[in-house]
Amino acid sequence: MLIVKVIKPLVSTNRVPDFEHKHLQVVLDGSTKKVAVDAVGAKPGDWVICVSSSAAREAAGSKSYPSDLTIVGIIDHWDPDPPKPTTPPAASTPSTPKGAAG
Repeated sequence: MLIVKVIKPLVSTNRVPDFEHKHLQVVLDGSTKKVAVDAVGAKPGDWVICVSSSAAREAAGSKSYPSDLTIVGIIDHWDPDPPKPTTPPAASTPSTPKGAAG
């Protein structure tokens, strides 16, 4: 399974008959744009769960469905870049100026 972000819908009116009228979405997987069949009604900006390969075909409707990426869930809460823990500044040690007796 993949976690990806929905970018925008993709409209394709001329399709093979097996493709039916399922909605398509452009999704972003890292820096790569992909097309996914939308089985759940996702909107642009949603973070979603996708399945691929034979699981994508079954999730889209049947094993013969021509899909290799299908959106199967919308994530309710997801922070793709959690804040990094801040480390406190190192304790400073008093330095002795050069040439000073210590």
